[in-house]
Amino acid sequence: MADAAALKRQAAEAAFADLEEGINLGIGTGSTAEAFIRVLGEHVRAGFKVAGVATSQRTDRLCRELGIPMRTLDELPILDVTVDGADEVDGKLRLIKGGGGALLREKIVAHASAKMIVIADETKRVETLGAFPLPIEVNGFGLTATFLSIRRIAETMGLSGEIILRKVGDDPFITDSGHLILDASFGRIPDPEAMSAALHAVPGIVEHGLFIGMCSEAVLAGPNGVERLKS
Repeated sequence: MADAAALKRQAAEAAFADLEEGINLGIGTGSTAEAFIRVLGEHVRAGFKVAGVATSQRTDRLCRELGIPMRTLDELPILDVTVDGADEVDGKLRLIKGGGGALLREKIVAHASAKMIVIADETKRVETLGAFPLPIEVNGFGLTATFLSIRRIAETMGLSGEIILRKVGDDPFITDSGHLILDASFGRIPDPEAMSAALHAVPGIVEHGLFIGMCSEAVLAGPNGVERLKS
């Protein structure tokens, strides 16, 4: 049985094989995205030409350490492809993302891209989204009111489960954009589109980790090889 690191590397190499030289590339955040960054760095050192835009400060630092040429999204506001990981992906290429805390910037970069490729090991494929807690990036002002709004939304959809403030040790986790994250353990989200619309209607919610209609292809690595899901 291949270990998780090997599967991430396998998915990363398969995604890189689809990339054309000279593209403007969005680069994701998280452990699987880091596997891709290391693969990309090896090819850049061998002469592969690319301009990257990072979805987080962490990703930007690693890319620069590996010699990958980086730009800001303001410098390259139109991207050819984004390669990123996912916490869950279903058969319609709907995603839950944000386990690494970069969901807002990940969504902005993906939206600026002509194509989004998700890389993951095959355990991230699910029938119904929601076993992974849904990250919801929120403004610190009015946190309790926003929390109660999320809980009411869940109740109207027949969902329950803990909604907890993400922390690092005893302190709240702060995103690169200065926001907080609430992780909502719904267990299952049978109607992701309805959930997305309801969450977007709450003023205190900056963004949520449901990525719907954004992923063009998922590259899923398993012990028997790579499977590609396409929209």
